Amino acid sequence: MADSRFTFAYIEDQFRQLLAAGYEVLTCADYVERRAAGTMAPLTLVNRIDIDASVKRAERLGDIFARLGIRGSFFVRLHAKEYNPFDFDNYRILRGLIEAGHEIGYHSEVMDQAVIWSDDPERCLKRDIAVMEAMLERPVRAVASHGGMTGINNLDFWRERKAGDFGLAYEAYEEEGAFALFPRSLYVTDSEWTRWKCYRDGVRVEGDHRSPAEHAAERPALIYLLIHSDTYFDRHIYE
Repeated sequence: MADSRFTFAYIEDQFRQLLAAGYEVLTCADYVERRAAGTMAPLTLVNRIDIDASVKRAERLGDIFARLGIRGSFFVRLHAKEYNPFDFDNYRILRGLIEAGHEIGYHSEVMDQAVIWSDDPERCLKRDIAVMEAMLERPVRAVASHGGMTGINNLDFWRERKAGDFGLAYEAYEEEGAFALFPRSLYVTDSEWTRWKCYRDGVRVEGDHRSPAEHAAERPALIYLLIHSDTYFDRHIYE
């Protein structure tokens, strides 16, 4: 049955339960550093947020994280029809997330761009990273490939390329490299919008629609949580 409880209060309660279960919440960048140093906590949750359609709802998640004393990695699109990341309010929000200690990365659509614009995808990536760094006045070290409505797989860009080739620390779905989290974790996501789904060590667990807090009852050592700002609401999804 589809879950219609995806309110901001609901996701805040999920994080409260995860913290109560003993999970240390890290950004993706924190995970790269801790993994390299061999200082991972026994129970770790890596907190990723993709901003697919609403920066303003991402601000609400930032408020929740501030109350809980945790941070996340927010990935931003540059070519979304739904929002301009650098309009007056959205830019204020992104700068506020940075000031609060959150990581900001690029939600990449370079294969979409390459096809739509008849452009070179490497040039698209380099240009977009340069634009983000200029606007945010800080390095952008991370990319998470976006899955949109074009039917084009933006992950194809990384089949024969590595994040380090472009001065990046990681790509969020890489199978090898400094991050390489997806194939070695319990990956839980709200990407079906009305219910959770999960992958264990990179393999979809069919029929498992348990929430992150329900998974935490089994105490998996490493949870990779992906949520989307657009999923959550106060009263209904069309707010």
